[in-house]
Amino acid sequence: MPALLAASEGRIAAAFLQPQPDDTVPRFEYEAHLGALTSPTPHWPDSTRAVSELRLSLRVRPSGLLAGLQGPRTVHLDIVDYPGEWLLDLALLDKTYTQWSQEVLSRLEPREEAAAYLAQASSTDAAAKLDEPVAQSLAQGFTAYLTAAREAGFYDCTPGRFLLPGDLAGSPVLTFAPLVAPASPPRRSLWREMERRFEAYKSQVVKPFFRDHFARIDRQVVLVDALGAIHKGPAAVEDMRRAMADILGAFRPGRNAFLTRLLMGRRVEKILFAATKADHLHHTQHDNLAAIMGALTREARDRADFAGADTQAMALAALRATVEDRMTHDGAELDVVRGTLLDTGKRAAFHPGVLPDDPARLLSQARDGSEAWLDADYQVMRFAPAPLSLKPGEGPPHIRLDRAAQFLIGDRL
Repeated sequence: MPALLAASEGRIAAAFLQPQPDDTVPRFEYEAHLGALTSPTPHWPDSTRAVSELRLSLRVRPSGLLAGLQGPRTVHLDIVDYPGEWLLDLALLDKTYTQWSQEVLSRLEPREEAAAYLAQASSTDAAAKLDEPVAQSLAQGFTAYLTAAREAGFYDCTPGRFLLPGDLAGSPVLTFAPLVAPASPPRRSLWREMERRFEAYKSQVVKPFFRDHFARIDRQVVLVDALGAIHKGPAAVEDMRRAMADILGAFRPGRNAFLTRLLMGRRVEKILFAATKADHLHHTQHDNLAAIMGALTREARDRADFAGADTQAMALAALRATVEDRMTHDGAELDVVRGTLLDTGKRAAFHPGVLPDDPARLLSQARDGSEAWLDADYQVMRFAPAPLSLKPGEGPPHIRLDRAAQFLIGDRL
């Protein structure tokens, strides 16, 4: 971890796990996940499906003029992991059911994944008396759309708990869907009940999460699969940009009364926007990927007031699954990465395409609604983790995890 200065300067005397401070939050399964990645037949652990926590304690020697006068001190780092889908719900807190329905339905119109749900919604009389089977059918149809949209590369898949319901599956708080607003819906109508459940979702699901967990976080990492969005095309990239704008726009003080009260006296000091899977690219393209990540969030960062929060975009891989190589193809030299394909188990060399030096070349096509990239074709492969042979004290190979740690916690060390 050379870019983590406290490590490269030899000031971290020890690092160890301790019981976390929150007894009601599940512990992050560090040992099980590390075992999956470092076993003789390594495999990726399951993705995050609920909130969990881990306390990492670092015994650090001081630096500077007081180094000889003070002994080591212990810095506790409490890491909270939660599904990224839940972060997208932040934007719902500032919307009414009517606003949310209008925005969602207008966004769904051009998407083929939404055809079945749009037909179902258009044939539903929202002013009719509530019929619970109808409400359940609408919620199931909307959930089916969200699942298909996520697989197609769209990122505005809210409400997030529809995709990861946990113990809320089948509850009324997850039994609503966007509808066309009737002129004057009567009491006990389908519309009124959908509206009530939308507000219940905000008050009983979204707000407690941000109150109990999010409001206590002072360093935030937002992991973004920018490569996956680029592969899926301009529409997915534009959708990702809008989703990031919704998330960051919700932080503007005064715009959302709940968040203003929630974050009063406490603010996020650093936000890292991390483009993941950097190991799928040759290192010569990492700067281009980081620039695209920065451009995707720049408009939102410029519009939002973070009250002094420091933000940065970076391309990284928490575990490197490939090695770099160069090969000749059709008489041209190509920079490639080699790894084991997740789906077939075969070794393969991969060149995903060349990302543009200027991110505007991608984002302008995305904004203009292009159906495909005009001058390039970007591909993505899924790699399995590579078998590791680590010496005692060595960590798994990564890309810029040390720089991420320096940005996020270097000042505390």
